[in-house]
Amino acid sequence: MDSIPPSPDDAIDATREWLERAVIGLNLCPFAKAVQRKGQVRYVVSQATQPLQLHEDLVRELEHLRDTDPETTDTTLLIHPYVLGDFLDFNEFLEVADDTVADLALDGEIQVASFHPAFQFEGTASDDITNYTNRSPFPTLHLLREASIDRAVAAFPDAAAIFESNMETLDRLGHEGWKALFDGPANP
Repeated sequence: MDSIPPSPDDAIDATREWLERAVIGLNLCPFAKAVQRKGQVRYVVSQATQPLQLHEDLVRELEHLRDTDPETTDTTLLIHPYVLGDFLDFNEFLEVADDTVADLALDGEIQVASFHPAFQFEGTASDDITNYTNRSPFPTLHLLREASIDRAVAAFPDAAAIFESNMETLDRLGHEGWKALFDGPANP
């Protein structure tokens, strides 16, 4: 399959659209809307074509988030469309990401969440609609401040119910509904 790799701007645009239409639009993450509206989400496209290069970008972005006022950047989406396209390879890299957080002494300060176009929960079929809760246009590492998560969970007392609610939302929506999310005009 020959496909033209996206430009960094196209990768950011597609990721922003996914965040607006799916994550915020379907309320898959009730905490995302506020930081997106305040402009506190940093979108970074890695030019990496090898995992080692991505690791270097990850270190740089973890340090950037650590050193930046949360009012300026609360969270970072490290989009990497040119490496770890295979979900199993991506999944293996998540251990490297977690180890990197620990190596930088950022445990308890920053955590890494993961999104991938082929994301698949263990025990589900690859085409199970519930996998789409974590499917992004490109492989993406989401760097989150633990303090922000703590504040969000305090404001949303039943945070554990989000996962179950997301599964129900995607089941109701189905594959056709998911596709339709991205067929209409962009949100203003």
